[in-house]
Amino acid sequence: MRTSPYIWQQSGWPRLTYASAATGAAVNAARRVQGSVEGRLQAIGLRERQQLAAESWASEAVATAAIEGERLDLDAVRSSVCRRLGLEGAKGRRAPRNVECLLDIMEDAVGNAAAPLTDARLQSWQQALFPTGFSGLNPVLVNAYRTHREPMQIISGPLGPEKVHYEAPPSKAVPGEIKRFLRWFNDAKEPEPLARAALAHLWFETIHPFEGGNGRVGRAIVDLTLASDSGDASRTIHISQQLQDNRDEYYDQLKRAQHGGLDVTPWVLWFVSQVRSACERAASVVDLSLAKARFWSTHSDKDLNARQRKVLNALLDAGPGGFQGGMNTRKYEAMASTSRATASRELVELARLGLVRTVGAGRSTRYYVNLQGWSPAASSAAAS
Repeated sequence: MRTSPYIWQQSGWPRLTYASAATGAAVNAARRVQGSVEGRLQAIGLRERQQLAAESWASEAVATAAIEGERLDLDAVRSSVCRRLGLEGAKGRRAPRNVECLLDIMEDAVGNAAAPLTDARLQSWQQALFPTGFSGLNPVLVNAYRTHREPMQIISGPLGPEKVHYEAPPSKAVPGEIKRFLRWFNDAKEPEPLARAALAHLWFETIHPFEGGNGRVGRAIVDLTLASDSGDASRTIHISQQLQDNRDEYYDQLKRAQHGGLDVTPWVLWFVSQVRSACERAASVVDLSLAKARFWSTHSDKDLNARQRKVLNALLDAGPGGFQGGMNTRKYEAMASTSRATASRELVELARLGLVRTVGAGRSTRYYVNLQGWSPAASSAAAS
């Protein structure tokens, strides 16, 4: 029994509204963090920015697929992204065709954010997700909106007593609903980009125009909206990863908005809070990259072997505090594939050169990157 009509059934759809006064503070807070990310990116070199973009792009591809229950090989995705950007790390195994097509969609959404969103573009994105025309063993209508007569329902649970979470507009209504959505989206009358991204995603997911791939296409629309506002810098904002980390709440918030009235203020507030959290995560990642670049610039005169560089990079990538319990001879031996004696000697050499600092003594000696605030107090390290 439905407690309230779906928003697409309400009179006046699709005039979604939200309370600007209520969301203003949340939007301003998110925009400040977003601006700080863009400022931080300007402080690092082109090579570091490209590497950050590559890692973010790969992680986002894995995350948007994971939300739909599809698991992708991060290493293969990363290799494909590096190949596209002409970066080191492109020598790994190639990703499957469907993964390459997903990357094509994401590249088009960000790289061509200024281009109009059209029926043809949406349908080409959806077709790219199913290059064989199948999802597993099930055929999927591609390059066209759904046409089946049965209601498009989002369900869970076993057949028979399954739970219906949402019922989309009937297939015959989809072309008209999409036409209204695209007219609104391309007119860009919603001046605030974050609110526009929230409304666009909700609106598209509510129409649910395709037999499959609606979630990934809907998140590509979010990517496009954010990129039209901040360009390539938007690549570093892991919005799909943020939604994946809060997947149950993400679906619950969508469900609440779709079953409510035309005032979707709670959804906009929630979505903007996720963008803010994604920006805060991005700021931390950029700070880490900046610290790493400065570290190597400071120690560019040090004569290190490949093993030492590998371990130092791993410690830098782990961030302040490094590995749990710090680096020790045993961990170095395993990571560098060397002998215990060599591991001990090379760690002592790194400490002598000032690249790492030691905490503890004897068998409890731990090594941390020699950066301010990156090593714990001696007592806590010894307890590890």
